[in-house]
This record gives sequence, structure tokens and C-alpha cells, in this order.
Amino acid sequence: MRRGWKMALSGALRCCRQVLSWVPVLVIVLVVLWSYYAYVFELCLVTVLSPAEKVVYLILYHAIFVFFAWTYWKSIFTLPQQPNQKFHLSYTDKERYENEERPEVQKQMLFDMAKKLPVYTRTGSGAVRFCDRCHLIKPDRCHHCSVCAMCVLKMDHHCPWVNNCIGFSNYKFFLQFLAYSVLYCLYIATTVFSYFIKYWRGELPSVRSKFHVLFLLFVACMFFVSLVILFGYHCWLVSRNKTTLEAFCTPVFTNGPEKNGFNLGFIKNIQQVFGNNKKFWLIPIGSSPGDGHSFPMRSMNESQNPLLANEEPWEDEDDSRDYPEGSSSLAVETET
Repeated sequence: MRRGWKMALSGALRCCRQVLSWVPVLVIVLVVLWSYYAYVFELCLVTVLSPAEKVVYLILYHAIFVFFAWTYWKSIFTLPQQPNQKFHLSYTDKERYENEERPEVQKQMLFDMAKKLPVYTRTGSGAVRFCDRCHLIKPDRCHHCSVCAMCVLKMDHHCPWVNNCIGFSNYKFFLQFLAYSVLYCLYIATTVFSYFIKYWRGELPSVRSKFHVLFLLFVACMFFVSLVILFGYHCWLVSRNKTTLEAFCTPVFTNGPEKNGFNLGFIKNIQQVFGNNKKFWLIPIGSSPGDGHSFPMRSMNESQNPLLANEEPWEDEDDSRDYPEGSSSLAVETET
């Protein structure tokens, strides 16, 4: 009986938490709807007198608004991608792992399982990254989101303003949403500013539209400042091919920690998020390369490019020479 009450209470709390998680999204939607009303009706249709200016303002505003709303929708409703089945422990392996009481043996079991998978990152202690809640070996850059209660591929962060986990499947949409949000606020602020001055100087009659125009400028500037900082930070992350989690906690590879382990160069870093086809960079359509389970790494990229890492090619060349018995490559290099 008591167990049933606990389960019911737990379910009710979970339901309440899910409902409350939509409150930030609702706030944003209400602010955007008010801004639409204030700009279209109170500014363009009531305050602006020139017909040509009205048309230009409305066309440009709706063009920006469509992309702003589209990217926000995609950020909210694009589900986070989870690791596929091959990263999950089989029923037999799960039983063996849970029944084993020796930590060192459990660690070795995970090492043996990970040999069959494209996994190159480790925990701080050098162990294979394993999620004991999802019962899977975490792919590179994958993390468990406690809010979503699942492992998310290339997890960046959980964003309450979209009520979604930002990761491999929707990071491009989130960046686009930030970009169009900045553009949306900037456009409103620049076009409203002249009428703000006119109202301030008393050149326009003090009617109901005055409040909407004045407050619209204030809200646009306030959101612009906060959004441009956030957008700038994520642009920096993209230029370094990092996630928010990797910026705060350096990823550990099989050969140790490396803060630039996924940094492939500026252009390739951008392509890792937006894809190779530039015509899709501004459109909220999935174009990120790969499947989110494995990613090109700097170490591998360098080993394939002699201009980035010339140590291995030189060593191979030295090793291919026929040295006299008892001599060394170091001696030959010293002589040359």
C-alpha cells in the first residue's frame, strides 16, 4: 500500500515537473507574440505614416520573423539523438557486469567491450565511459542528461528556454535560432529608434501606441545584449569545435587529456556543425555530417597530414634507411 502511494506521488511530481518545464518556453512565446503585435500593428500600421516605409518595414520584418520562428520551433521539437543499440550492453553482458563485485574486473570487461566500438575518450581515471543508468558505453562526446533522463549524442547543454537538450541532432538549429534572435532584436531596435526619439521629443501625439513603441525598444535592446553574448560564446565554441561541456571539462583521450582534441581547423570546425554545402548553412535543415557516434579527431587528422605533424613521416624516412650495424638514426641526423 505504502509502495503504491510512493509510486503515485513520484508520478505526480514527475508530471508537475514536465508541465513546469514549459513555463520558460511559454514566456518566450508570449513576449514574441506581443512584439509581433506591437511592431506590426502599433508601429507599422498606426505610427508609421509613409505607405512605402510601412511596406518595406513589414516585408523585412516578416522575412526575419519567419526564420526566427522556424529555428525556434526546430530547436524545441527536434528530439535529442540517443546512442544506437550497438553501444548498449547485451542482456548477457549486463548480467555479467552487474553480478561482478570486483571493480577492476568490471573495468576490464568494459575495456574488452569497447574494443569493438569507435570509442576514444575516457574518464578522468582512464576508464571506459559507461552510463550505469542507460546501461551503455558512451560514444565520444556523449553525456547523460539528468533532465531528459537519457544519454544524448554530442551533448552541449540542456536549455530551459527551448525545454530540450541541445546536442548533435539540433545544435545547428539552436545556433541558427540565436543568430536570427539577434537579428530580430537588432532590426526592431534600429527601426523603432527614430520613432522612440519622436515620442520622446513630443513630435508624435501621446496615444496608446506610445507605450508599445517605447517598451518595444527597451525589450529589444535588453534581449539583444544577452543574446549577442550567448551567440558570441557559441560562435567561439564552434570555431574550436567544442561543446559547452568540453569547454568546462577537458575531454580525456586514450593518450590523456587534450583540450583541442576535436579541433580540425576553423573551416572544418564550422563544417562539423553546418555541413559541407554552404547553401544549407542559413536554413534550419539537418546537414551536420556523420551520425553523432564518432567524430574526426585532431590526432588522426595530423597523422594523415605531414604539414600538421612532420614527426612521423621523418621517423619513417629515417627508419627506412640502411644504417651500418651499430649506428643510429640520431647520429646520422646530427651529421646532416
